[in-house]
Amino acid sequence: MSWSNSGGGGPWKPGNPGPWGQGAGSGGGGGQTPPDLEEFIRRSQQRLKGFFPGGSLGGGLGLLAIVLVAAVLWLASGFYTVSPNEVGLNLVFGKFQGTSSPGLNYNFPYPVGDVIKLAVTDRNSTDVGFASGATRSGQLSSTDVLAESLMLTGDDNIADVKFRVIWQIDPEHPEFYAFNLRHPDETVKAVAESAMREVIGRQKIQYILTSGRKTIEPEVQNLIQGVLSQYKAGVLVLQVQLLSVDPPAQVIAAFRDVTAAQQDRQRLSNEAQGYANKVVPEARGAAAAIEQEAEGYKTQTVQEALGQASRFEQVYEQYKKAPDVTRERIYLETMESVLAGADKTIIDKGGAGVLPVLPLDGGAAGVGKALSAIGAKP
Repeated sequence: MSWSNSGGGGPWKPGNPGPWGQGAGSGGGGGQTPPDLEEFIRRSQQRLKGFFPGGSLGGGLGLLAIVLVAAVLWLASGFYTVSPNEVGLNLVFGKFQGTSSPGLNYNFPYPVGDVIKLAVTDRNSTDVGFASGATRSGQLSSTDVLAESLMLTGDDNIADVKFRVIWQIDPEHPEFYAFNLRHPDETVKAVAESAMREVIGRQKIQYILTSGRKTIEPEVQNLIQGVLSQYKAGVLVLQVQLLSVDPPAQVIAAFRDVTAAQQDRQRLSNEAQGYANKVVPEARGAAAAIEQEAEGYKTQTVQEALGQASRFEQVYEQYKKAPDVTRERIYLETMESVLAGADKTIIDKGGAGVLPVLPLDGGAAGVGKALSAIGAKP
């Protein structure tokens, strides 16, 4: 806002307070009067004198009191608290002196001492191959970082590998994390990417895409931990998670077809193995049954042959004692066994002709047959 010096005093006219609580000056063209620093210092000294005996600051006692109060306040500022998930690193003149546990602790205040607090129980994650973030709507989104994810395999193929490393500060040596690494997060990421490239470079693409995940993750974790321990980074690697392992986008369709074919082959192989597991035991059981039957038949045949031989020997012994009687008995026993199940017609040698036999065990049909044989009617 423009205003003119004519008219006496500008915006701060006589009777109106100025910007420092003073009235507008009447001289010097009506300009505002700056604060009187000497008057301000004089009033401050007068107020401060009331706190000391005799109302004077010139004595050594008053100066000593000021120094003592300042020293007490300075020493009291050295108390600090450490949260349950943290550990404190005490520094004196920039040199590490030790750690402090959770709770109320003390160290020399600044600038003599200092405290660095580290969250040693919190878990941190480092993503390699992609960058995650939040959109304007609050949803999480990820962006591929091909410079990190594309890796060369042992059979000269390219794999797109995205993984995550979960780690925390080593509670045994938090000072390593604070003092040995300038950028710990970037160091963990660089070591993780290098370790994954080394492991992927020793494997074939098919193994990586199919069954190699279970062995790659712990191998990479051990390799990362070994390198960080060698660096004395103060970092514990808790887990390595392979989020995705794919071929490059240009050939991913062909690789998926190959993977599907391999899965079909594995499925058919499993079905064939299952069928074999079913058929082979049945065949073995049938073979065992046949062997047992053959063994039983063999035993039966051998025993029957032995029995017949023994019977023949016994009959021969009797034959030697009475040949005629034994011969007649053998003949009768043989005819009995041969003719037992056959129709019989008995002829008398004396000339009486055919002797009819009534087959009582043959029923009506047998009687009719016998009567027909002799020419009689039933």
